[in-house]
Amino acid sequence: MSRDELSDLLEEQQSLHAELKARGGKLDITRGKPSPRQLDLSRELLSITVPVHAADGQDVRNYGGAKGLPEIRAIFADLLGVDVDHILAADNSSLSIMHDLLSYAMLHRIHGATEPWGRQEIKFIAPVPGYDRHFAICEHLGIEMVPVEMGEHGPDMDEVEALAADPSVKGMWVVPMYANPDGVIYDEETARRLVSMPAAPDFRIWWDNAYALHHLTDAQPRPLPILQMAQQAGHPDRVFEFASTSKITFAGDGVAFLASSTGNLDWYLSHAGIRSIGPDKVNQLRHATYLKDAEGVRALMRRHRELLAPKFAIVEKILGNRLGGTGVARWTHPSGGYFVTLDVLDGTASRVVALAKEAGIALTPAGASHPLHRDPHDRTIRLAPSFPSEGELAAAMDGVATCVLVAAAEKLLG
Repeated sequence: MSRDELSDLLEEQQSLHAELKARGGKLDITRGKPSPRQLDLSRELLSITVPVHAADGQDVRNYGGAKGLPEIRAIFADLLGVDVDHILAADNSSLSIMHDLLSYAMLHRIHGATEPWGRQEIKFIAPVPGYDRHFAICEHLGIEMVPVEMGEHGPDMDEVEALAADPSVKGMWVVPMYANPDGVIYDEETARRLVSMPAAPDFRIWWDNAYALHHLTDAQPRPLPILQMAQQAGHPDRVFEFASTSKITFAGDGVAFLASSTGNLDWYLSHAGIRSIGPDKVNQLRHATYLKDAEGVRALMRRHRELLAPKFAIVEKILGNRLGGTGVARWTHPSGGYFVTLDVLDGTASRVVALAKEAGIALTPAGASHPLHRDPHDRTIRLAPSFPSEGELAAAMDGVATCVLVAAAEKLLG
C-alpha cells in the first residue's frame, strides 16, 4: 500500500477499534481452559459411586499407595504406550509433579549428578515459542533458560545437540504432541536424536504429553514410545514423561501421571513420600470407574473434539478473512491441542495486546511464550479458543484482527 492507502486503512481500523471500546465488552482468550460444556461431558464424576476397595484390595479412603491405583495407571499406560510398572498416578496436576521433580533435583542429588543442582549454575533448553508455566518454574527456581527456535517437527536439533554438550545444561522442556502454543508434533527422528545425543549424565528431558489425546482431525498419531527409545539409546533415565486428565475430565479435579525408568521413579518416590502419605485414591478410583479403559478415554475425547474443532475453525475463518493476504500476520493451523500461535508484524505484539485490552479483549501477554517474557522480535501472541462460546470467540477474534491491523498500520507509517 501507498502511505495514503495505509493512512486510510489506519483511520478505518481505528474507527472499528473505537466502536469496540464503546461497547464495553469483556472477552477472555488468555488461557487454554476447558469450556463449561466440555466440563459437563464428565458431569457423571460428581455423582458416580465407587467401591471402598481398589482392585488390589487396598482401602482407597486410607493412607498409602504412593504409586497410585493400578487400574488408573493401566488405562494411561495403554494410552501413552508405556509399561504399567513404569507409570505412577498422583493428584490432579502434572505441573505439580514437574515442579516437585525440579525442586527435588535442586535440593537432592539426582541419578548421575555429583551434587544437587541447586549447588551448581545450571541451564535448561527452552524451545520457543513454548509454555509459559514451564518457563515460570525455572524462573522461580533461578534456573537459566536458553531459547531454541521451534521448527516444523521440533526444535533446531543441531543447536540443541550443541547446547546439550555443555555439562551445565541439565534439562530441556518438551511438549511433543501439539506443542503449546504452535501445535508442532515432534517426529521420530527428533525424538531419537534427543534421547541419543551426548549430554551430562544427569541431563533430563521434561516430556510433557499434556495434549497427546487432544486431536482436532481424523489424523490421530499415537504418542511416541519415548521411554523405550531412551532405553534403546542407552540412556534409560533421560526422560520424565507427564500426562493428566486435566483437559479430559475436570481441569481442577483430575489425575496426573509420571512415567519414567524404575530408577527415576524410585528416586522421585523417596522424596515425594516425605511430602505426602499417598495421593487421592478415591478420585483415582472414581476416574478409573468412569473412564473404564483406554477406549473409554478416546470416546470421551471424540466428544471434546466435537466442541473444540468448530472453535478452531472460527479462528481460522476470521483470521483468514481479515488478515489473509495482508502480509502483516501469519498463524498456525494445528491438528490438535488447545492453542493457535499468531505471529504479527515484528515489534507490534505488545501494541496488539494493549489495543485488545482497551477494547475489552484479554489476550495472553506478549512475550509469555518466551523465557522471562522476552520475545526478541515482539511478534508472538498465543490464542486460546477453548473457553469462550462460539459467539464470544468470533467477536474476540474479529476484535483481535482489528487490533493487528491498527498496530501494523501504525508501525508502517511510523
